Amino acid sequence: MAGNSQRRGRRTTPKPGAPFGSGGKRRASLRGKGPTPPADQRLWHKAYSGTEPVPRRTAWKQEKERRAAEAAGRAPKVGTPGTSPPPAAAAGARGAGRRGGSGGRSRDGLELLVGRNPVVEALRAQVPATALYVASGIDVDDRVTELVRAAADRSIAIMEVSRAELDRLTGGLPHQGVGLQVPPFAYLPFEDLLAAAVEHPAPPLLVALDGVTDPRNLGAVIRSAAAFGAHGVFLPERRAAGVTAAAWRTSAGAAARLPVARVTNLTRSLKACQQAGLVVVGLDADGETELDDLEVAVGPLVLVVGSEGRGLSRLVGTTCDLRMTIPTEAAVDSLNASVAAAVALAEVSRRRRGAR
Repeated sequence: MAGNSQRRGRRTTPKPGAPFGSGGKRRASLRGKGPTPPADQRLWHKAYSGTEPVPRRTAWKQEKERRAAEAAGRAPKVGTPGTSPPPAAAAGARGAGRRGGSGGRSRDGLELLVGRNPVVEALRAQVPATALYVASGIDVDDRVTELVRAAADRSIAIMEVSRAELDRLTGGLPHQGVGLQVPPFAYLPFEDLLAAAVEHPAPPLLVALDGVTDPRNLGAVIRSAAAFGAHGVFLPERRAAGVTAAAWRTSAGAAARLPVARVTNLTRSLKACQQAGLVVVGLDADGETELDDLEVAVGPLVLVVGSEGRGLSRLVGTTCDLRMTIPTEAAVDSLNASVAAAVALAEVSRRRRGAR
């Protein structure tokens, strides 16, 4: 045993002159590598401004910064101010755009609004936009002519691309040959939404969504709310769909005309509406009041639409002043959330027209 211990000890003894623990194999790594070159001379850095081709990911970062600088009206923080991006950067940015994810969202976080009606409505409402994509060889009608003219008047870049490339950009959504690149949706603060509704000459009418997770349902509700005279829509920030490209398309551009707010706590926001004098009515298949008997429809009103599966949550249900059901045939268990909202809003609008 003693002899074995001595042999193991002899193996761990370093050679004379070698760094301890390395066996002399990493002596070159201990030497200095010289000064670090400036950022604009480092090929891998986003501030690189030379002419040698740069990696695609770096080129995409450079293009993203230039776009942000152009939108903010400042000089870009990459490359040399006032110079155009190197050819490799432009090619890399185009490649990144072609690989945009599904749902119309591009790699740089911008939404792509597709469809001729949604794009025309968005341009009419002066929605901020960065680029208009038009598929080559499409059938030109009055809407295409209008949206191209509107984009040119607002100095929005007009990009003619192939239909296959537009398919990749939109993730397979039916785009009708046009797509508008827009920044993330700008929500209105809930306090401003409520104040504007209360100050409106007509009785306030708001729509609240309780956990609607399908963006297409959200877009359909926004479209119905705008069609039947609602003054705004508000929804929770968590566990609910936001106004994405899919919601934009389903709303047919109505999201550009109707204010939408996101709230941290839906129950607290409904109580704020009650304090402002609005009656909170929740759509519930087991509600105690039928739509035909909704006498409060002519006054200040908040219509609450539940989620697609479970309906109204417990806290929201108990906060409502009354819960309303839509009479249907026995063979139909319940209606889709957006359909139920449209039916209820149509009845509210009918009653208000009769009252006027």
